[in-house]
Amino acid sequence: MTVDEAITGEIGEGLLILICAMEGDNEAQAEKMAEKISKLRIFRDDVGKMNRALRDTGGSALVVSQFTLAADTRRGNRPGFSTAAAPDRGRALYEHFGAHLTSLGIPIAWGSFGADMQVSLVNAGPVTIWMDSDDWG
Repeated sequence: MTVDEAITGEIGEGLLILICAMEGDNEAQAEKMAEKISKLRIFRDDVGKMNRALRDTGGSALVVSQFTLAADTRRGNRPGFSTAAAPDRGRALYEHFGAHLTSLGIPIAWGSFGADMQVSLVNAGPVTIWMDSDDWG
């Protein structure tokens, strides 16, 4: 990942995590999301079955803030972002999520909160997962 042509975050095998804090989100949700992600069995084992979690592979996570995931496209042609958390709150939850992921033993590299980032991805598998903490009740 680069900002102003300088590499600011880089990982090898692992996950690119695009994270968006929504209005009303809290630290407990950020922690639960980090725990869930650390345990998702989405990496192949020795026989090719998706049976290993990130923490089993020794992989890392590139954690990138992405407020545009809050885009509301139900009306008109211009997305609305009013459901995203305010920038200060979004930054706090983004940092809390990353810190909790680190505490779970996952090495991370950070995006630059609020920056115009260029993120490169080599998707080495069929897995892209959308997760919303509101889905967990």
